[in-house]
Amino acid sequence: MDRKSAGFNLAEAGFDSINFLVLDIKLIREKTDVVRQRLALRGAGDEAKIDELLQFDDRRRKALAEVETLKSQRNRVSKEIGALMGQKKIAEAEAKKNETKDLGEKIAALDKQATESEAARDALMLQLPNLPHASVPAGKSAEENPEIRVHGTKANFDFKPKSHVELCESLKLVDFARAAKLSGSGFLLYTNWGARLERALIQFLLDLHITEHNYTEVSPPFMVNENCMYGVGQFPKSLDQAYAVREGLDNATLGKLFLVPTAESPVANIHREEILPESELPVRYCAYSPCFRAEAGAAGVGTRGMIRVHQFDKVELIKIVKPEHGYDELEKLVANAEKVLQLLGLHYRVILLCTGDMGFTSAKTYDIEVWAPGQGSYLEVSSCSNCEDFQSRRMNLRFKTEAGENKFPHILNGSGTALARLFVALIETHQQSDGSVKIPEALQPYLKTERISIHK
Repeated sequence: MDRKSAGFNLAEAGFDSINFLVLDIKLIREKTDVVRQRLALRGAGDEAKIDELLQFDDRRRKALAEVETLKSQRNRVSKEIGALMGQKKIAEAEAKKNETKDLGEKIAALDKQATESEAARDALMLQLPNLPHASVPAGKSAEENPEIRVHGTKANFDFKPKSHVELCESLKLVDFARAAKLSGSGFLLYTNWGARLERALIQFLLDLHITEHNYTEVSPPFMVNENCMYGVGQFPKSLDQAYAVREGLDNATLGKLFLVPTAESPVANIHREEILPESELPVRYCAYSPCFRAEAGAAGVGTRGMIRVHQFDKVELIKIVKPEHGYDELEKLVANAEKVLQLLGLHYRVILLCTGDMGFTSAKTYDIEVWAPGQGSYLEVSSCSNCEDFQSRRMNLRFKTEAGENKFPHILNGSGTALARLFVALIETHQQSDGSVKIPEALQPYLKTERISIHK
């Protein structure tokens, strides 16, 4: 039995070993029907993997149990050999030695069976998404996501508003044509006030979350190893969307490092394979990073605009908290992201994702969608999730309680926020009849201006 038989060939993908935990196998064993039912609510058919997974698990456990029996038998025979040798019964002792040899071969075969079964089981477990929280509404697609609340009203213009593409061209904020010349479709070249506005937004977001929301700023690497990607659940699910890095012309290094799809990948892994004292929780990190996502064939890529691109900036929020505080902290996380849009004078709504629209790692997710007048639609600028202990198990991150017990914390992540779509909503919402863009008061100290105009 090899890993390929479980539906995902780790070796072919370049990953020879998995040194972390996945879903709680004890939970799957003891509450099989519950796990199967919760997975079925996602509508992706993952519940079908449970029976095969448990078969591999049972085969492993039986093999290990038999190994222990045979080892005990071998130890007994070894003592008998010693006694026979002491009695000068050489022939009988030699016969017993052959018996121990046979037992050793059986043990080796069973050890191999146990190892292969474990590898196949774990390969399947890596493909299982998180279980939806009981409060998540059942549904098949985004159309069934309930609206939780709405802030503000849609912008009302006494002139025909421009799209962000038109504004970017008239105000020379983004050069789409030259970006395509540099890197192909799905990339952006911010210029002049566009570059300054993007930089101002990044600084504003970091300052807000650090000074008002009590996050600790970190500046992570923009490349991570495969363990980080597995730890946050990006792999194997989104392996096909990753940008793999090669060192120079050395093909042997290809896939050892990956460009980050979000700062979550390095930041959530900061304490991977550590045991934190309970007194250090909650941990709150805030980080800026560019985000790189291949998303081959994604709608919108290949056309001008900023709605869906291969590289964009984002400020990410990460929390590591005690399980009993996980969902209170989720609500606070959403409020932190909402504050951004409130200060920028933008209309938005908060929706709760149904089971069929949730991300792979999430137990519960809120999306924040900002209104973009030029698009005539809402754009997702933040997704805030409680992953419960799904990620902490994968990265073997624990905390030690005051009673001395090691537990897995809840890990939460949220966009605080994504910049390209925020940029779109901001310039489309605050555009003026003369073609200029009024700068929200919260951003004026960073840009040192009240508006961006054609003549500025």
